[in-house]
Amino acid sequence: MNKLLNIPDKLLVKFITLETGEYSPFAVHSLELRADTLKHCDVLLVEGIQWVSTAIKYLSQSTWSHAAIFVGNIIDPEEHAVDLKLLIEADVKDGVIGVPLSRYTHLNTRILRPVGLTAEDKCRIIGYMMRHLGSSYDLRNVWDLARYLFPTPPVPVRFRRRMIGLGSGDPSRAICSSLIAQAFQKVRYPILPRTSETEQDETVYSIRHHSLFTPRDFDVSPYFAVIKPTLEKEFDYRSLTWKDELPERERLREE
Repeated sequence: MNKLLNIPDKLLVKFITLETGEYSPFAVHSLELRADTLKHCDVLLVEGIQWVSTAIKYLSQSTWSHAAIFVGNIIDPEEHAVDLKLLIEADVKDGVIGVPLSRYTHLNTRILRPVGLTAEDKCRIIGYMMRHLGSSYDLRNVWDLARYLFPTPPVPVRFRRRMIGLGSGDPSRAICSSLIAQAFQKVRYPILPRTSETEQDETVYSIRHHSLFTPRDFDVSPYFAVIKPTLEKEFDYRSLTWKDELPERERLREE
């Protein structure tokens, strides 16, 4: 954990990173399949199981509570070992760090791919993320989110997005989806831009402030493709082996 945290911050982080104990994985892929599917600059969305995840999912009205970006093997690009393929993320405890793919093998995830991104811009995005390694997590944002755990308040839907964008705005600190949004904005790759029309009927795009982005925004963005690892490898439903008899509980439900 970040040694610079004061005692109240440490206690809060310890609490919100506890697992809720209520989780049912339903779309978990093997580590090898996920590693074979991911490409540089893919965004991995995660359905978290910590208390802070509950607040993020509630406020964003989404399944996804965390986002990380795939950077591949930045240690030895010639080595193809799965455990050397990394994600970069902003972690509540440790700030911006590189983590192995195995960190999320037990959780529901979704892979989102920017379409048509050039090799040069991929390098710029990965370089931006790497330069932020070691940055602290924006704990002001964490304190804001924590208010929605005691208990979950009835916040109108139209106000929930604003509750996410409550960080300190300190550029030396980071929030998971905000940092990734900044990286894509550096190369002018759209996520959910504002648009307007000129008198010449030309569409003009405007960047939204990075603090307003949530993991959900990458999912609903029309500029990121949803990648299904099981469908990337010549999926054939006829090759599946099915169990004819349903478990008794499910059979009774159907009757």
